Amino acid sequence: MKRSLSLLSYLMLAITFSLSACSTATTQPVVPQQPAQPASSTAPSDQGKTSQPKEITLATTTSTQDSGLLDELLPVFEQKSGIKVKVVAVGTGQAIKLGEDGNADVLLVHSRKAEDEFVAKGFGINAYDVMYNQFYIVGPADDPAGVKTAKTATDAFSAIAAKKAPFISRGDDSGTDKKEKSIWQAAKIKPEGDWYLSSGQGMGATLQMADEKSSYTLTDEATFLSRKMNLQILMKGDKSLLNPYGIIQVKSSQKPDEGMELIQFFVGEEGQKQIGTFGQDKYGKGLFVPNAKKR
Repeated sequence: MKRSLSLLSYLMLAITFSLSACSTATTQPVVPQQPAQPASSTAPSDQGKTSQPKEITLATTTSTQDSGLLDELLPVFEQKSGIKVKVVAVGTGQAIKLGEDGNADVLLVHSRKAEDEFVAKGFGINAYDVMYNQFYIVGPADDPAGVKTAKTATDAFSAIAAKKAPFISRGDDSGTDKKEKSIWQAAKIKPEGDWYLSSGQGMGATLQMADEKSSYTLTDEATFLSRKMNLQILMKGDKSLLNPYGIIQVKSSQKPDEGMELIQFFVGEEGQKQIGTFGQDKYGKGLFVPNAKKR
């Protein structure tokens, strides 16, 4: 009986201790999980990104490029306007074709008849006279055809043909090429034969070829004066050798405002002043005469 009581007391003591331990145990608090943040549907801000600079295409004749005129003017325009100008320097005929095909925004060329046709056909608007100089007939110093003694450009070409003296034509439908062809036509001569060669290149390359072959050629004043060579100026000043340049906005241009900014720079006070002084420090005279006027 005494032993049974002791066992019962032991069991009761064990139960009491177990219950006490459970009641005093520390329960770790459950921290509720934060709901996942939904992905933002807003695109990253464009703030701080720089926009692409505006760019327009100027299709022009090789003389404005070869003479260095555009290297003088365009950096000033780009700095002031923030508009970059991509220059495509080709013959006037090719430049006009680029405009007709919508692959240029502005034309700067020198064939008035072709320019007027471009506008009349509806391809161009806002046409201006911008500057002029003259064409030269140049050739070897010994002048075998006697061009120096000719009174007019047609007389000079007639003398070259009669002598069959070597003549290099650009043959590229440029403004210079168109002028040359018009002089042959006025002289009633169809130039052909071994003495008459076509370079198919720009003015600078054609002059180089004429210099190497001691040949005659027709050149614009600016490109000739900007080159050092053995060719001599044999005729200048004839009224048929006037060389006017025009600047025209391409009607189909997708950047009409930027194109007009370029035109206004060329015909405005600052651009006209730069055109008038260009070349004076190197050649003792300006290579172009400014004459801005709306057509």
